[in-house]
Amino acid sequence: MVDASTQTDATDEITPTDDDAANVLTLVPSSFSASRSARSRSSTPHRHLSSPPPPLPRSWVLLGALRGGLDLAFRNELCSKTYERTNMSIIVLHAFAYSGESRRPFACDPANPGTRNLQFCKASLPIHVRVQDLIGRLTLQEKIRLLVNNAASVERLGVNGYEWWSEALHGISNTGPGVKFGDAFPGATSFPQVITTAASFNTSLWQEIGRVVSDEGRAMYNGGAAGLTFWSPNVNILRDPRWGRCQETPGEDPHLVAQYAVSYVKGLQGGSDSGNTGRLKVAACCKHYTAYDLDDWNGFDRYHFNAKVSKQDLEDTYNVPFKACVVEGNVASVMCSYNQINGKPSCADPTLLRDTIRAQWHLNGYIVSDCDSVGVLFYQQHYTRFPEDAAAATIKAGLDLDCGPFLAIHTEQAVRTGKVSELEIKYALANTITVQMRLGMFDGPSGPYANLGPRDVCTPAHQQLALQAAREGLVLLKNIGRALPLSPQRHRTVAVIGPNSDATVAMIGNYAGKIYSSFKKERPKQ
Repeated sequence: MVDASTQTDATDEITPTDDDAANVLTLVPSSFSASRSARSRSSTPHRHLSSPPPPLPRSWVLLGALRGGLDLAFRNELCSKTYERTNMSIIVLHAFAYSGESRRPFACDPANPGTRNLQFCKASLPIHVRVQDLIGRLTLQEKIRLLVNNAASVERLGVNGYEWWSEALHGISNTGPGVKFGDAFPGATSFPQVITTAASFNTSLWQEIGRVVSDEGRAMYNGGAAGLTFWSPNVNILRDPRWGRCQETPGEDPHLVAQYAVSYVKGLQGGSDSGNTGRLKVAACCKHYTAYDLDDWNGFDRYHFNAKVSKQDLEDTYNVPFKACVVEGNVASVMCSYNQINGKPSCADPTLLRDTIRAQWHLNGYIVSDCDSVGVLFYQQHYTRFPEDAAAATIKAGLDLDCGPFLAIHTEQAVRTGKVSELEIKYALANTITVQMRLGMFDGPSGPYANLGPRDVCTPAHQQLALQAAREGLVLLKNIGRALPLSPQRHRTVAVIGPNSDATVAMIGNYAGKIYSSFKKERPKQ
């Protein structure tokens, strides 16, 4: 296997032979064997990109993109520029001039005289003092409506509603309701799928991608088009290629997945500057905790699956990336999964949540359920007899936020019947509101990222980084007969054959942002 940093130099000397057309070529951007092949590469991941790598021959990028399933190549070279290609469908993202107004402050608007002197609005005070002050002003009903992803406003305190669910797996995505493309933000930079980027074995690249994504996330938040809590990355261990979500993950190696997680989280949240208690640029979330890699197979689905896992496998394999996220990456959130682990739903297991994530790893942030997981453990898994029991079980286990309506509907009854205390609800809110405070959401309109706007989304530099990631993620498995690089003198036409030859939308991957089709196939002239 050729190291990514020397890949071009090592092959530039190859001269195509006369019988290139008969040679068999296998070129893929990523595969499930990529991390197994890591031992053939340098044992130490790249940590510094002192200069951009030399450009790969364009035929390599083209073949890798269309034959191997790479979701990037030409489509992301420049958002605002298009490239004509014959008989190819090119997907591009467009950036337009900003003409809208900025988002009004989430809370503590200086123009609101009713909140100007409230303690939780005083940015000079310690965050924990401000959090306690705000929670102390809330009624039970107001507290409960803040336990779900579409948190309600508290108008009497000048706090607006907030949608916690935004996605940024490989670029800002509108998969969650927190992101709205259109007007000044018609799209965002899309990076290669994670399984490709991870194959670069380049930690500094992963962190730089996170930094760029967070720039665009902050810009969209300032323009009212996104939240600041992004439920990414997916750090599940890939153990079965039949899962169907393999492309979302860095692969099957716990160490590689952990290093990717740490790098991407630091890039998103602000690197070492955020620390364990400091401010956040955006809040990342490592998901789905834990032993989760089955959607629908052989009569089992993710809503009913009980993963029987030994303590050693949890410690040595499945929990490795999550521990790294919390301990090394200082991630602001962890998402629990739908499945059960050894008979207990992940989101209702105090050993997994309260005792491990919070007590052992010292998460400084919040724990959120996968969407409707609390409802799933009651309605599908029948884990409790009554819905208020399910609400109480999850909150007591350490869940702070429900992606879904279940806690908003059933928590009050759980309090009234003594199954969960209002103090435990306060603990949950303290974790979520602390993250919002660290994001500066209670500091009014000012802040270190207030200047970011549409001009900072989908920039040429961001697009170049996406192209670089695509090139570094290519994995050359075979070059039989020294078929590469192709000779432009001998090979004027390249035929791309197979099911992925024109699967441009599929190659972009899931959890991707809004895309624009700028080219259509040309029909041959009759």
